[in-house]
Amino acid sequence: MEARIMAEAAIAIQNYMDLNDEACQARALKAKESLGSKLVILGHHYQREEVIRFADYSGDSLKLSRQAAASDAKYIVFCGVHFMAEVADILSRPDQVVVLPDLAAGCSMADMADLAKVERAWKELGQIIDTQKIIPVTYINSAANLKAFCGRHGGIVCTSSNARAVLNWAFEQGEKVLFFPDQHLGRNTAYKMGIPLEQMVVWNFLRSRGGLIPEKIRDAKIILWQGHCSVHQMFQPEHIDRFLERYPDAKVISHPENSFEVCQKSHYIGSTEYIIKTITESPPNTRWLVGTELNLVNRLHERFKHEGKFIHFMSPTVCMCSTMFRTDPQHLAWSLENLAQDNIVNQIKVPEKDAELARLTLDRMLEIS
Repeated sequence: MEARIMAEAAIAIQNYMDLNDEACQARALKAKESLGSKLVILGHHYQREEVIRFADYSGDSLKLSRQAAASDAKYIVFCGVHFMAEVADILSRPDQVVVLPDLAAGCSMADMADLAKVERAWKELGQIIDTQKIIPVTYINSAANLKAFCGRHGGIVCTSSNARAVLNWAFEQGEKVLFFPDQHLGRNTAYKMGIPLEQMVVWNFLRSRGGLIPEKIRDAKIILWQGHCSVHQMFQPEHIDRFLERYPDAKVISHPENSFEVCQKSHYIGSTEYIIKTITESPPNTRWLVGTELNLVNRLHERFKHEGKFIHFMSPTVCMCSTMFRTDPQHLAWSLENLAQDNIVNQIKVPEKDAELARLTLDRMLEIS
């Protein structure tokens, strides 16, 4: 069904793809103004500048979804990726409609842990240990049906901001944690909590029993899914070494989706919001090496250059989030002009049963963070 909808949308939007960005931005602005308070546009921090300028709210996915749900808007247009729009639908009111301008805007990390793979892992774990002792924890960067899986098995959702509080809660409920889809967030967070690397194992979802012997699974405190962010894996510890050789007084700040080695060499580790806050509050004339998505780093550079702050992208290779980049002025103009005509396109609707269980995991998270 979704493949057919995507094919139809691709045909419908073709006329827009021949327009330049300026023309699309003008048409998008006109449509936005005509919709008025019926519309709220959400822009994730990693969106390109030509799109995020239309956002009524910008930030991380959970904050944006909560802001949209609290608004009076009928239409929520999420300039982000698929799992973000799902969260917005889960948290929104029944009278609100969530639209994703480009249905092909997915997340490679989220795709590494689909429901079939996780259910298989759960079954195989059950052949070795009692799964009643395992608490499943999914990063918010995951599909709605995985959040529902966690709801069904006494688990919870986390963000990069509250992962430590969530893991503390999980270990109060059970003996072990299955953490997916991002191994790096799980490892970096658990290590800061005092859990040694020896008590963490990586579950290779392409191999039987995760490629692990039973003893390793029994001895592990946290089982990390073999998933990662394609952007953050580009950053390497040698990038930090070379930068600090040149600028020994500089500070390094990294997102916890980076590898353990990169985070160990960083002065600060935290979520996107934490990175923004830390750099914002830093003194003038400071220099920063930032390990996260390029659009955000460029935006920070422009925002603070008048204060004499030098903000550098960690990788010498350009590596932006290609799926975030899919939301362009053409798709935005197409979706807004359709909404202005009361024609809903690219609606994201989570099945009610999944939404109910996913909402349970989100509520658990919000109660403790």
